[in-house]
Amino acid sequence: MTVKNSENRKHPARRDPEAGVTLIEMMVVLVIIAVVAAMVVPNVIGRPDEARVTVARTDLRTIAGALEIYRLDNRTYPSTAQGLAALVQRPTVPPEPVNWASGGYLSVMPQDPWGAPYVYQSPGQTGPFDLTTLGADGQPGGEGVNADITHGTVQANNG
Repeated sequence: MTVKNSENRKHPARRDPEAGVTLIEMMVVLVIIAVVAAMVVPNVIGRPDEARVTVARTDLRTIAGALEIYRLDNRTYPSTAQGLAALVQRPTVPPEPVNWASGGYLSVMPQDPWGAPYVYQSPGQTGPFDLTTLGADGQPGGEGVNADITHGTVQANNG
């Protein structure tokens, strides 16, 4: 019984590290990528609207928090005439803030995820202020992504 040395074999068991990938290996990788994409893409597509609603709710909470700090410093919320700009720049319209924070309460006033300004009114219809985004359509009311999102509903839905 003779045992042949692996060096004598025409096809060595190990692959040359400089050898490229075969067409079959490439096809297997492409099939795996296609299967993963087929599972992921449907879950991602159709969710931009949900992401925008989440961003709007987060913005409303952030702005409402800045309004509360403004009130603690100045004993009142900015007036409707002063608007949300009072959180970024010292208001020049009465009532003058008594202790406006240098640097403001927000570094920049965000627009809603659909590119419109947030709507602010003080005093509000249901509380000390109303803070709203009019949704994707920019019109009062609506359903789904066109529905208004208000600070009050954000608070009610998320504790």
